[in-house]
Amino acid sequence: MGRILLEVCCGSADDVIEAHRGGADRAELNCDLFHGGLTPTLGSLLVAKRETGMKIIAMVRPREGGFCYTQAEFAAAVEDAKLLLDHGADGLAFGFLREDGTVDAQRTGALAQLCRERGKEPVFHRAIDVTPDWRGALDTLMELGVARVLTSGQQSSVPLGADTIRQMLEYADGRIEILPGGGVNARNLEWVAAQTGCTQLHMSGHTVRTDPSARNDRGIHYGGCLYPPEDSYKVVDGAYVAGVAAALKK
Repeated sequence: MGRILLEVCCGSADDVIEAHRGGADRAELNCDLFHGGLTPTLGSLLVAKRETGMKIIAMVRPREGGFCYTQAEFAAAVEDAKLLLDHGADGLAFGFLREDGTVDAQRTGALAQLCRERGKEPVFHRAIDVTPDWRGALDTLMELGVARVLTSGQQSSVPLGADTIRQMLEYADGRIEILPGGGVNARNLEWVAAQTGCTQLHMSGHTVRTDPSARNDRGIHYGGCLYPPEDSYKVVDGAYVAGVAAALKK
């Protein structure tokens, strides 16, 4: 297996720090990974850049639940995009679709242009996995100057979508980067790289930490009806990332 670039999905500044310690090449910074990743805070970006200096792609996603946004949501996304780029983001990950699931070229083009004007990378995220025609979607993204697309091959995980990812790579023919992400881990990364032919991979690698400050027996919760434990949270496992990074650099 040749040299494979490793991008780690991060939900906080601590995640980026751990990913950097583990030897990751690039971080995708979000918040609220439970909902697939939303726009991170400026504070987390500033701290992550200050502490690591590594390449960080910041997510721009104003809410969970789909990719067709109201005018106000898109306006907020544009303002967030400008702020993230002005405060150190090396690129933006975003995805804008119409109600029929096709790529919203106007909105996608607007953010791609913001990135290009600042010499940063525009990345289309896994919104492509719900488009009705991935070839048509790639054509649009390439016309708009998008640098890379994150995908699980229109399946729930990369191992299931590996054949489609290989087809995407062949169809792109070097005109846009294809980044497999979703279900990639230490057990399958060599298989994924071999099956897809891609030279970069996106993974998370989180572990659970505890915070006893919110433990109680009064049934108090701060989130929605799923009621996850209030005394624990996830953070990137730097040692796990280090093992993956070492394997990819052989």
